[in-house]
Amino acid sequence: MATIEVTAENMNDLISDNDCVIIDFWAPWCGPCKGFSPVYEELSEKYPDVVFAKVNTEDQQQLATEFQIRSIPTLMIFREQIILFSQPGALQGPQLEQVLDQALGLDMEEVRKDIEKQQAEEATKQ
Repeated sequence: MATIEVTAENMNDLISDNDCVIIDFWAPWCGPCKGFSPVYEELSEKYPDVVFAKVNTEDQQQLATEFQIRSIPTLMIFREQIILFSQPGALQGPQLEQVLDQALGLDMEEVRKDIEKQQAEEATKQ
């Protein structure tokens, strides 16, 4: 599967309409981004049920700001509209595959319960 170019206009639909989305925040001038791109493209072929997307931070500065991108490349994995992973730096193919497999293996009902519990604890502290 080819990667999808993300814009401010399609970001919300992309995340809400797909079970699992991995996003590469990158820029054309970024050497590590260029080196990581073939790894990302190759992995997209191995995971047909995962949407692989890219955000050009030069063209989509609003999204880069919204997601607090401070270093590129930065990878984010969304599953059922929840950010499960966010990390700057290029990963090697096996590392990225391991992170993605872990995200796909999570029980999302348990993740939601954990989030609700954390939010309740935070609310009681205020």
